[in-house]
Amino acid sequence: MITGSLVALVTPMHPDGAIDWPALKALVEWHIAEGTHAIVAVGTTGESATLDVNEHCDVIRFVVETASGRIPVIAGTGANSTREAIELSRSAKELGADACLLVTPYYNKPTQEGLYRHYRAIAEAVQIPQILYNVPGRTGVDMSNATVARLAGTPNIVGIKDATGNLERGRELIGLVGNRMAVYSGDDATAWELILAGARGNISVTANVAPRLMSAVCEAALDGKTDLARQLNEPLEGLHKQLFIESNPIPVKWALQQMGRIQTGIRLPLTWLTTESGPVVKTAMQQAGLV
Repeated sequence: MITGSLVALVTPMHPDGAIDWPALKALVEWHIAEGTHAIVAVGTTGESATLDVNEHCDVIRFVVETASGRIPVIAGTGANSTREAIELSRSAKELGADACLLVTPYYNKPTQEGLYRHYRAIAEAVQIPQILYNVPGRTGVDMSNATVARLAGTPNIVGIKDATGNLERGRELIGLVGNRMAVYSGDDATAWELILAGARGNISVTANVAPRLMSAVCEAALDGKTDLARQLNEPLEGLHKQLFIESNPIPVKWALQQMGRIQTGIRLPLTWLTTESGPVVKTAMQQAGLV
């Protein structure tokens, strides 16, 4: 089972939007050196919505090859078409990914029965560990805990990323399915508390800029060290909030560029961080000791 700090990795780009492969390699190496426990390639933070299919697969291949088995690689393969999600998941398996992360179908807003059948179909079609991903604030669809419970125990479905940010709901989810699948936090601000309640880790945006500290927070929480987890998390609280001052991954890409790790590339319809938001993110970075 994959546990700990799982970075939802950005896809670095040149100013013209082309993928910056040397920067991507450097990021993977940095995360391994800093103690990140796993990498999620081409998730929402990796701008999966604006990469074409070939680029999507190329990034997965590149990250898998660069990581070279040193830490697990989870491929973002979700789509609002079940057929497309199956094809992306098949490609991820062929490319050597350790697991897939499958966001709920967005925009078309399926029913709970539709969500259940969607995930069952993918699990039956592709023999690779699969992590469900519920992020209603981005997709416009909310998979209920009851639906997750129906899917728990399905062969190939091994976990869920709960990005609701609702601790009470997350604890309920752990109680319902925690003995049958891994629950991962998808909300940096509440991650350490959810891990203390039984979650197995955090799929993190903050880890992009503070990988060592996020890993330490997750490890402390997994060890049940409440006071230490709280203490380690305190300097990151500003980042947990301000990295979402504009749509993710706009702020985290800006922060990484300020740290000299990536260039200013981002793809439309996303735009570079506004001048008004820059000082706010910079202050949060200073509080975390990053600048």
